[in-house]
This record gives sequence, structure tokens and C-alpha cells, in this order.
Amino acid sequence: MHRNAAGLAVGAAAHWVAVPWDRDAQPVQRFGACPAALSALAAWLRPCQRETGVLESTGVDGMARCEGLAARGFAVRLVDAHDARPVPGRQTDGQDCPWRHALHPSG
Repeated sequence: MHRNAAGLAVGAAAHWVAVPWDRDAQPVQRFGACPAALSALAAWLRPCQRETGVLESTGVDGMARCEGLAARGFAVRLVDAHDARPVPGRQTDGQDCPWRHALHPSG
């Protein structure tokens, strides 16, 4: 069980993150894709009491983001976006990250 989980989606232009609705007034956030934005993302996750997350990426850029968050103390699981494509109801990164957040706590 991963009770303190977040759902993340990384892209070339932006990163999206979802936390439980009771952890922030805006539980889905968009961050830029530069290294400074990754620091802002990690800083936002701390007060939301997130310790782990599942990060979806189709390219190698996801590995660098995963390592960057790990260096900031987060346990991140990297998943291949191609494995989840057939799941119905998934459209955009902003809609996908809450879905990942919902699945990750149960393993």
C-alpha cells in the first residue's frame, strides 16, 4: 500500500501532478518542464504530505524526472504510458494524473 501517493504525468512542455482532494485546494497542478519547475513540483508535494508517486512517461525524459524526484526524497515508480493507453476515459495528462493517483495507493 502506498498511502501517501501522488500521480504524475511528464511531458516535453509541462508536468501534471495530482494529490488527494483534501491535501490542497487545487489538487491537480501543472508545472513547467524545466529543472527549476521540478524543484517547484517537489516543494508543492512536501506540504501535501506525499512521499511516493507513479510517473508516466513515453520517453527517456521520464527517467531524468524520476531520478530528480528521488534525489529530493521521493520514491517514484516509472510506468510506460503505452501500457495504459487502452484504458477507457483517459484523454490528457491533466485527466490522467488523478487516475494514476487513484491506482497507486493500492499497489
